[in-house]
Amino acid sequence: MAVPPATSRYGVGRYTAKMRRRYLPPMTMRLPSSSTARPRWAASVTALTLSSALLLGCGGGGGATAPTSTPSTSTGSSDPARAPAAGAPPMTQRDAVRLASQASFGATEALVVQMRTQSAAAWVKAQLQLPQSSRYTSGGSGAIHTQTSGTGFCEQGANQGDNCWRDAFSSQPLLWDFYRNAVTQPDQLRQRVAFALQQILVVSNLEVEGTYGLRRYQNALLDNALGNYRDVLRQVALSPVMGDYLNGVNNDKAAPNENFPRELLQLFSLGTCLLEADGSLKGGRCQPTYDNATVRAYAHALTGWTYPAGGMSRWSCSPKGSNCQYYDGEMVPLPGLHDVTERALLAGGKKAAGSTPAQALDAVLDSLMAHPNMPPFIGRQLIQALVRSNPSPAYVGRVASAFQSGRFTSGGHTFGAGRAGDLGAAVAAVLLDADARVDAPASASGGRLREPVLMMTGVLRALNGQTDGDALRQHVFRSPSVFNFYPPDYPVPGTQLQGSAFGIHNANTSLERLNYLTYLLDWGGSKPAAGVPGATGTTVTLDAFDTDAADAATLVDRLSLLAHGEPLPAGPRAKVVEAVSWWTNKTDAKAWRRNRVKTAAYLVFAAPQFQLVR
Repeated sequence: MAVPPATSRYGVGRYTAKMRRRYLPPMTMRLPSSSTARPRWAASVTALTLSSALLLGCGGGGGATAPTSTPSTSTGSSDPARAPAAGAPPMTQRDAVRLASQASFGATEALVVQMRTQSAAAWVKAQLQLPQSSRYTSGGSGAIHTQTSGTGFCEQGANQGDNCWRDAFSSQPLLWDFYRNAVTQPDQLRQRVAFALQQILVVSNLEVEGTYGLRRYQNALLDNALGNYRDVLRQVALSPVMGDYLNGVNNDKAAPNENFPRELLQLFSLGTCLLEADGSLKGGRCQPTYDNATVRAYAHALTGWTYPAGGMSRWSCSPKGSNCQYYDGEMVPLPGLHDVTERALLAGGKKAAGSTPAQALDAVLDSLMAHPNMPPFIGRQLIQALVRSNPSPAYVGRVASAFQSGRFTSGGHTFGAGRAGDLGAAVAAVLLDADARVDAPASASGGRLREPVLMMTGVLRALNGQTDGDALRQHVFRSPSVFNFYPPDYPVPGTQLQGSAFGIHNANTSLERLNYLTYLLDWGGSKPAAGVPGATGTTVTLDAFDTDAADAATLVDRLSLLAHGEPLPAGPRAKVVEAVSWWTNKTDAKAWRRNRVKTAAYLVFAAPQFQLVR
């Protein structure tokens, strides 16, 4: 099978519009069919908000001028080739909110106050040193793969019930943990990087079932999110869940399956086109990183691994000598299936003749880490996941340098252990680069559209909310394919720009973002669902904002400073203040203050200044 035609440095020609339509999950629960009518101002302001967001998200349109704001004082250097200088001052409101949008699941008032006491570099350093608090714990055990009965697991008396498949086979329990952690746990940077890795190193519950195995895979990403990328790749290569997803388990030297080695090269490490150190195409054109013979060599090198011990089956396990399907542990060597022929690998590497499966895996990982494509290929995707969809080559080059050297210094702080592939150094370089710490002009290529997950968590965190994720239908563990929900360089229609989240963004999903705000603010979210362990429901708590409701302008500014890091531009601000002021003790004697808060929150979080992170 030939290497597929490369449409980009990622080779995402297999991502199709059909995938996008089929697998795009609804963002929230369905809203009730009737509601208290919004006042007449709402329709026009909502339409203005939506159209502005669409135009701004696409880099402008029809010659219209996107809203701009007064430039804020930045802690970054004026020289885009350097990180902020040592002894950088504490962050401004704008920079703190921007960094929270880039490095967490959303700003809170308490978080911003804490961030403003220190520099960006100091905060990133503290996050990298913060003990891990997030963990996936929900769902069933490996019992689904240790039974020998001829009766299906969920049909057995002890397991019968409406929730058996959900708890034992699906990723729904992981979704509860994902949203709970994102909204409440303090190790925000670890979670954001793990989320980025999750979208590069994709495993989907649409193809692999087994809650306990999916839980183990996602925990491995959390555990290694701030460690070293070589260790991440090793965890992925030895995961029995990945082994089932991409056919790497029980792979036989006689006819090795190429699925995992192909995606390992194409999506997980190098990409299909040779790259310069700054991520641009080498020589200005796509020159293949590898050919089909190379894929075959890696396929042979990665043979000879089976499930960890512990699984049982009513039938004998095959092939001979292999372990039965089981996900609680790393795959283990099965020498009888392993190819022992010498194989040439990339970057001058080779799998030696007579090598064991473990030795061959080390040779594979060494060759990938030594390849010059690795730093810019992974570095660029980290930038796209955290900061901006269209990073400059210089920005990519600086991050790639930190990834390769394993070191980065900024604001008097040193990051990384000095080993190639250090994710702490690379992430610090992504977040503390001058390109990340300054406002991007609205008409330029800076910034990124918040994907639905980050939009939802951002609102919840800002408005003192809670969720167990049960009602939030953006299911992050059920991507349509190994290409995720969208490729990292999805082309924004009608522009020369790229924007991954635009792969699932259209008129309907734009309206769903507004419906989500209606669901939280007008309908009070969702009550705890029966049958969900530790259910909290999905709600926001607005009491803290009632104190400013008497003054509409003060209330709007407070929410704008939290959501955007600065007040709304003068024109939109005046319209929003006017809309909020509609509520008085004459229009609603009992709840006018709370309705002011709801209205202000709806319009501030629906605004393009929140939907796009700049």
